[in-house]
Amino acid sequence: MTGAGRVVVIGDAMIDILARHAGPIVWGSDTEAQIATRHGGAGSNVAHWLAHLGVPVTLSVAVGDDAAGHSVVAALEAAGIHVTARYVPHVPTGTLVVLVAPDGERTFIGDQGANAHHPDVDVPADARHLHVSGYVVHAPSNREVASRAIAAARIAGVTVSVDPASTAPLRQMGADVFWAVVRGADLVIATLDEADALTGATDAAGAMDALHRRAPAVVLKLGSEGAWYAGPDGEARCAPAPPPGPVLNTAGAGDAFAAGFLAGWGRERPERALQMATQAAAEAVTLLGARPGEEA
Repeated sequence: MTGAGRVVVIGDAMIDILARHAGPIVWGSDTEAQIATRHGGAGSNVAHWLAHLGVPVTLSVAVGDDAAGHSVVAALEAAGIHVTARYVPHVPTGTLVVLVAPDGERTFIGDQGANAHHPDVDVPADARHLHVSGYVVHAPSNREVASRAIAAARIAGVTVSVDPASTAPLRQMGADVFWAVVRGADLVIATLDEADALTGATDAAGAMDALHRRAPAVVLKLGSEGAWYAGPDGEARCAPAPPPGPVLNTAGAGDAFAAGFLAGWGRERPERALQMATQAAAEAVTLLGARPGEEA
């Protein structure tokens, strides 16, 4: 991957309802929480962070033909993202309830809504890279769309990355289905839990080896142990970057990480690309929402 061309993201778009609870949830009763509404979606967050980092980006999404959907697209365009959106009639824009614990750990309860109706994706002539959010391919109705986009990118000489996104949907769809959909990807960005779901490997070395059988380049996110990259351009490890403020919400940190890495991959040394990734993730956890500039 060379040059300063455009990154195309196949992503999901959501309305996030954030509930930051001050203590343990009392199931079946009441729990006090700070509640806010933000724009979200893993792929949309990646595109937003790429734009924030100065990378030209196009985002392909599906939203409802409703006030929420138009709001989501307007916010993305205001961030400098070129958006190609399908407005799906009679289907609501996706909504995600994010339960944020006092330590910032998050739990998602989601309704994908219009995200299950993703449009076909064009790979423009100025594209240097295509990134696929796992949340798109979790929906059976989107898998052919993703596969066709990856095949088109390969024909055009555009590199491809995929973020598996979440362990529970991966286990539900099955590893064989996932790998069939994303066949041809050059880069996989995964957590150790996601690698376990996709390969059965439970340790970092085993996961890296198993993922390398599927893609030439791998980034393994290891939480407090940082991140590990291995690919044709070398190998690198990086410790986590310290957050610049209190940890408020870990939702979106992985999306920021992916954007930071993609902003540098192929244009910087692997060590520097990992540093960019961890720095973006560290900034993300200090935000109530998942994106910079949307905290009002």
